[in-house]
Amino acid sequence: MSNRTTQLTQSLKSEAAKLGFTLSGACPAVTPIGFHSFSQWLDAGYAGEMHYLSERKSAYHHPRNVMDGVSSLLMLGMNYLTTTPDNQQLPGSGRIARYAWGTSDYHDLVHARLKRLKKFAMSVVEDLYPEQTIKVRGVVDTAPLLEREFAQLAGIGWSAKNTMMINRQQGSWFFLAALLINVELEYDEPFSTNHCGTCTACLDACPTDAFPKPGVLDATKCISYLTIEHRSAIPIEMREQIGDWILGCDICQEVCPWNRKAPMSEEPAFKPIDGHNPLQLRELFSIDDDEFRARFRKTPLWRPKRRGILRNAAIVLGNRPHEDNIPALALGLKDIEPLIRGASAWALGRHGKSLSAKRAVTQNLLGNQLEIESDSNIRWEIENAIDSVC
Repeated sequence: MSNRTTQLTQSLKSEAAKLGFTLSGACPAVTPIGFHSFSQWLDAGYAGEMHYLSERKSAYHHPRNVMDGVSSLLMLGMNYLTTTPDNQQLPGSGRIARYAWGTSDYHDLVHARLKRLKKFAMSVVEDLYPEQTIKVRGVVDTAPLLEREFAQLAGIGWSAKNTMMINRQQGSWFFLAALLINVELEYDEPFSTNHCGTCTACLDACPTDAFPKPGVLDATKCISYLTIEHRSAIPIEMREQIGDWILGCDICQEVCPWNRKAPMSEEPAFKPIDGHNPLQLRELFSIDDDEFRARFRKTPLWRPKRRGILRNAAIVLGNRPHEDNIPALALGLKDIEPLIRGASAWALGRHGKSLSAKRAVTQNLLGNQLEIESDSNIRWEIENAIDSVC
């Protein structure tokens, strides 16, 4: 290993730490060992509606499909653990996964830090390798790269039974990112052991039984997938298990023993903004697309769009019946989006069944909407809701 290789690697890791990356490790650009398992996972249908994964399946075979000429990857982790969740479960509120509590979408923040690291890398490489044309690219969770495979290869941690990457010092509360570069780095030892042992806390705690076996996630049953990536109606048999999660889910991480002593992040952008821990849901039904965009455009809540968030909000309200929810759900029942109308119908049925004093009110709301509803799928939702009340 040459002196300049060591110098470059150490310089990159030092600069990454200054930019807020709390973990770093280097590995060669190779076909990941888990590519075959990834292919089997796709073939099993576990990706659900995330068709973009199968559409670019071949691209995951090697990092050269992310950046031509890549020799090495500097794998990076950024801790986002900030505070304790508010678990009071106040009426009309919903929980957001920790990663989405802050003032911005983590993709934007991490990408900005990667751009600064890329600029630094190019300047260092140009000094150390004046004879070489430099290529560098930073990616975070959107490029066809099996990040956890490369993070393990770079010595950062191991893939746990809940498929999360765990580091012995920092647990699993961190984002993964990668800096691809066309020169050789000083590679870290791969993480070759698994420290989950006989523990099955994450598997046992999952309310939807989303793990067909340890280390395999059926995304179609995962609350995070259902509330973010799933764009159609949430299957009726899964709605109750959603509980009070409006966006994402942290259950399998919250119960993990390795997260008991995980350090807190010092990044201000990850600290919860007012109203995100938890989120008040009723008011969401009275805002239109423009208002929703203005409020959430720069946050992770934008990904499911208004229709997805209000679908989720209706289901959460349906799982926590309260008479004060009914006016909001009545608005949802008349929303321009069929997805919201269907979820609101289901939620009103749950209210009518649980709150005997409001049974007639919910029946009238559902019956009146049924008379004017033209969408056959929503008519089915309303009829089911009426039947559940009677």
